[in-house]
Amino acid sequence: QVQFVESGGGLVQPGGSLRLSCAASGRIFNNYAMGWYRQAPGKQREVVASITRGGNLKYADSVKGRFTISRDNAKNTVYLQMSSLNPEDTALYYCNVVMVAALDWGQGTQVTVSS
Repeated sequence: QVQFVESGGGLVQPGGSLRLSCAASGRIFNNYAMGWYRQAPGKQREVVASITRGGNLKYADSVKGRFTISRDNAKNTVYLQMSSLNPEDTALYYCNVVMVAALDWGQGTQVTVSS
């Protein structure tokens, strides 16, 4: 059962922008805070941004001021607007719930920042 479908990744030059989208089932979206995670090669998966059902936001220090998370409750979709991208942002990006044990992971969407 596919619970998260991520999209919007790609190859972008340093300083560029991308907008990621994640569609989730209504059952999940309506009951949990949501987050964006990323995993770079050889590194552990980390949460970079989260948003509660009430709209409270949190960001990792490494992306603060550059990434913006938002959610569209009508579409059961969470977004990650990324700007001022640098090569250290290169990773596979996933969405999942936060504050509770993660659910089955989706396939993620690859973001590669390179000139």
